[in-house]
Amino acid sequence: MNVEFVNPFLSSLVNVLSTMAQTELKPGKARVKTDEVARGDVSGLIGMVGPQVKGSFSISFDEQIALEVMNRMLGEKPDKINEEVTDMVGEITNMVCGGAKNLLGEKGYDFDMATPIVVSGKGHTIKHKSEGKKISMPFESDIGVINIEVCFDK
Repeated sequence: MNVEFVNPFLSSLVNVLSTMAQTELKPGKARVKTDEVARGDVSGLIGMVGPQVKGSFSISFDEQIALEVMNRMLGEKPDKINEEVTDMVGEITNMVCGGAKNLLGEKGYDFDMATPIVVSGKGHTIKHKSEGKKISMPFESDIGVINIEVCFDK
């Protein structure tokens, strides 16, 4: 997979979490992911399609991290993952993908974004519909680890 497609998602994630949740992220080591099991308790997944490229992006949070991000963003901290938390994860997924879309647009790549899907529960799966390799990368913060996956057909 072309790193030119991945880096805008990394930059956008760091920007969104820093701006919206006052959370600084430190990128970990990227790897090719070969299974479909999510690395978290709640995940947002969004598909993208355009004339030059097709792919998807996901972000996964452990429960305690999702709850603390909600606390930092909205000033409320539920006891468990609920509808408000899944809505927040969907919105973060949308914001990160939108930021990446803008960065990729500056390089001449255009695509439309689908509505994010949010899945929660221990051991849930994420199915990327693109034929390309899935790149997974953890991001460490003071509240734990957030994992993203990027998959493009190029």
